[in-house]
Amino acid sequence: MEEIFDVLNEKGEYTGRVETREKCHREGLWHKAVAMFIINSKNQVLLQKRSVTKKLWPNMWDITAGGHVFTGEFGFEAVIRELKEELGIEVNKNDLTFIGSSISSNIKEYIINNHFNEYYIVHKDIDKSDVTLQEEEVSEVEWMNKEEIIKRVKDNYNGITDKEGCWEYLVKYYEWLEKIDNIN
Repeated sequence: MEEIFDVLNEKGEYTGRVETREKCHREGLWHKAVAMFIINSKNQVLLQKRSVTKKLWPNMWDITAGGHVFTGEFGFEAVIRELKEELGIEVNKNDLTFIGSSISSNIKEYIINNHFNEYYIVHKDIDKSDVTLQEEEVSEVEWMNKEEIIKRVKDNYNGITDKEGCWEYLVKYYEWLEKIDNIN
């Protein structure tokens, strides 16, 4: 099934136009994307390792789940769908904490990614053995400590995807959690 996206203008407004994933990436048309992190009770993040066959960032550690928002979908619906598809993990809207949004524009090889991004957090303890990998997308999952993630981000995204906004929002979320803990 070919993926179809709502095309947005530079302000993030719907244009009424829909296009294929391929055309959006070839022509740099603006569209929506989502990213989520699952954080467990040990404050670790569940990361996925991208399949070696992925066009972008093959064999790199990445966010828990994410992807594009299909035409007619809201971001929260897309992130729930992507998590189920990629890792077989089910969550519902009430499990999600929206932590922000950003725009990103980058070119990797022949793909022009012009995204309006939404970022989500889910607090959930998951046994890795209960995860069902979508093998064309994901090769493995691992829980990574907050300190290790921050170190990799500061070290020019060492071993992780260079999706700047995703990681920056995660770091900001960790800072907010720390501030809340210090208040209590």
